[in-house]
Amino acid sequence: MDLQTRKLNIIEYLISLKDENIFKAIEDVINKAKPVRKQSFRNFTQKELIERAKKSDEDYLSGNFTEQEQLEIKSKNW
Repeated sequence: MDLQTRKLNIIEYLISLKDENIFKAIEDVINKAKPVRKQSFRNFTQKELIERAKKSDEDYLSGNFTEQEQLEIKSKNW
């Protein structure tokens, strides 16, 4: 089984997981394993979110988008 498939299996498992204790244990392992780095993200303002949504609508209406099926085919080559 390739790495991509294994990752997807883990994601599916996490989505269906209902036990908070198991989730917390997994979360702790992940947090210990990942390198500490400064978060360089910031929250969007309401104005920025509205502008992004407008831009997305414009892109969609002008045909500037990729369909799900195309993305799935493309992602198989990653």
